[in-house]
Amino acid sequence: MKPPPRIEVSIQELQAILEHARASLSDAEFATLQGAMQTLQLLTRELEKKGVSIQRLRQMLFGAATETTAKVLEKILRREGKTPAAGAGGKNPASAEKPGHGRNGADAYVGTRRVLVPLATLHAGDTCPSCAKGTVYASCEPGLLVRLTGQAPIGGTVYELEKLRCSLCGEVFSAVAPQGVGEKKFDAESAAMIALLKYGTGLPFHRLEGLQANLGIPLPAATQWEIVEETAGFLTPALQEMIRLAAQGQVIHNDDTTMKVLTLGAARPTTDPAAAAAEPAMVTPATAEPAAATTPTLTEPATAATAADTKPAPGRTGVFTSGIIAKAVDHTIALFFTGHKHAGENLLDLLRQRSGELPPPIQMCDALSRNLPAEFKTILANCLAHGRRHFVDVAGSFPEQCLQVLEILKEVYRNDALARGMSSQARLGFHQQHSGPRMARLQVWMAAQFEQRKVEPNSGLGEAIAYMQKHWNELTLFLRVPGAPLDNNLCERALKKAILHRKNAYFYRTENGARVGDLFMSLIHTCELNEVNAFHYLTELQKHAGELAAAPADWMPWNYRRALESGRNQTSG
Repeated sequence: MKPPPRIEVSIQELQAILEHARASLSDAEFATLQGAMQTLQLLTRELEKKGVSIQRLRQMLFGAATETTAKVLEKILRREGKTPAAGAGGKNPASAEKPGHGRNGADAYVGTRRVLVPLATLHAGDTCPSCAKGTVYASCEPGLLVRLTGQAPIGGTVYELEKLRCSLCGEVFSAVAPQGVGEKKFDAESAAMIALLKYGTGLPFHRLEGLQANLGIPLPAATQWEIVEETAGFLTPALQEMIRLAAQGQVIHNDDTTMKVLTLGAARPTTDPAAAAAEPAMVTPATAEPAAATTPTLTEPATAATAADTKPAPGRTGVFTSGIIAKAVDHTIALFFTGHKHAGENLLDLLRQRSGELPPPIQMCDALSRNLPAEFKTILANCLAHGRRHFVDVAGSFPEQCLQVLEILKEVYRNDALARGMSSQARLGFHQQHSGPRMARLQVWMAAQFEQRKVEPNSGLGEAIAYMQKHWNELTLFLRVPGAPLDNNLCERALKKAILHRKNAYFYRTENGARVGDLFMSLIHTCELNEVNAFHYLTELQKHAGELAAAPADWMPWNYRRALESGRNQTSG
């Protein structure tokens, strides 16, 4: 049986039809029919919300699909039984991949050892063996061969020290260990690798233990924890300096995600993140964890010396990992803090270390009030991607209207990509010229939807529009303030490190375990944001722990190589 055709009709049109038929109906019949129409309106609205809720649940269980405008359009067309046009939801035919795209050239392997292979029988300046007249010289780039070798994450060497015993007096003579072997069983590279695998890639201790056992190099989970715990004590000055520098940033992103710490079952006062990260004392082996606004109003910031530590709300039992990304002129810093505090409370603790001579920073976050740093006023920007996502969620029910919004925002993001590399002032002018008219058109369109009664305010589309209107000034700060970002994606990507740990290891056992995890995640992700080799950085900090403690500002990811070079020059001199 062929299904009845689908008819798109608004509640206003149904009301007009009902009023037109009123003359031929009794009062009781009219009331019954009006009630049925109101029931239909309520059911339609609830089904729309249910559809959005089911879609969000599906994303939670199976992961969110890409939210590009092309993919949203493809999903709508398929739902309506239409075939997407070529390139509608896939790759643009005009930008087809070139042969060899995606392969890494030899220059990409910066972590490999370089071996120069000379010609066996020919040298620069020799006579050409082909023509016997010319002279060969080094004018060509060397040929490059990349060969990769597999190895255990933690390797090792067993030194067999020969021993001889005197047959008469019984004295034993033992060979001396080779120079450079050292007294410790695990070197700095081992600690850096374990930390990178655990807190950089989300590999739990017990999984690394199993891998190492299969490779014949045992590495118990408890031993791994002892190594990273000890190492964290040496690296604490670097984190303290990053916290101090982050507080001076021009743009600060913040957000949080839920986390589980077994010993944080009930709320209790926690220390300032900077002080917590600086605690030199570590837990005993018994507690080791082998498992693993319109116009902003501004006020003078409190100083670190006079401000009391922020405390979580009494009775709060929730545990969160806050991510804070601070962008300065030349570098970007990532910080993680785990405990009962929300992101805004951790940001307040950070900003208390901000110099009073600096202007208020631009703060990028979503519209949740818990992300705001209480009495410390910032220039607030809200995440445009969050506002866009509300339209993506209801695009199946309101395809025409949502696609209109998504197309406008697509152009704004394209403009932002084109402005990448410009100065903050030049980027602001570019957005004002190219994105400003589009956002103004969107604002007029959204207002017309309610004024002309085209959209039910309580519908999914109505709620999406209301969200944008409520936070319009914060969502469009990039059109008024130099350097204001469009969204909070930078911080949300950073929080994936904490989410990956939660997914694979499930929890931290102790507060100290969470503190160690926050330290390594902060150092590792800061290296990644500044395109620095995190393994090399963690290794060198351990080898130069004394110099780090004396001058931590010289040992940041963006300048530590200068400190290394300076040390080498002093040694050679």
